[in-house]
Amino acid sequence: MRYRRDRTNGATYFFTVVTMRREPWFANETAVGQLREAFRAEMVRRPFVIDAIVIMPDHIHAVWSLPVGDADYPIRWRNIKRAFTACIPADQRPVVFSSRQRKGEQAIWQRRHWEHRIRDERDFARHVDYIHFNPVKHGYVARPVDWPYSSIHRFIRQSMLTSDWGCAPMDLPEGIGHE
Repeated sequence: MRYRRDRTNGATYFFTVVTMRREPWFANETAVGQLREAFRAEMVRRPFVIDAIVIMPDHIHAVWSLPVGDADYPIRWRNIKRAFTACIPADQRPVVFSSRQRKGEQAIWQRRHWEHRIRDERDFARHVDYIHFNPVKHGYVARPVDWPYSSIHRFIRQSMLTSDWGCAPMDLPEGIGHE
């Protein structure tokens, strides 16, 4: 069975990208900086907008909007993954098994990413909230604003959220965080 991805031109998507075996490749400022640079380089080559993002030690959640007439998010993710992997010294990279070598894959990332096309404003808001609350959900911080690798800081600077967002159950839509 072959997995079919949604390929809607100019759409907005929610993504989850996970490291292989949930290894914490993004657990320090240097690694996060290298990942950010991989994003910047790809955005120059193939423009897209990062509407929201959180970089966790072992995974990334993001909402991207693609340009009109463009649905090629897989090449963007492939290039971002490759650029980040290239920053890791060869002697620190995990062994790549032959099944991955044949496909040109590294042992840093899980094989696939998960995507969901955003359907409407409510869907967008729920996924952005999920992204911003994710560090609390995983127990890394008590308040979303305390996680440094999140677009919540941009949302606060632009007065789209307050710095105490996510600190009380009433702040979150049903199904986000306070299950």
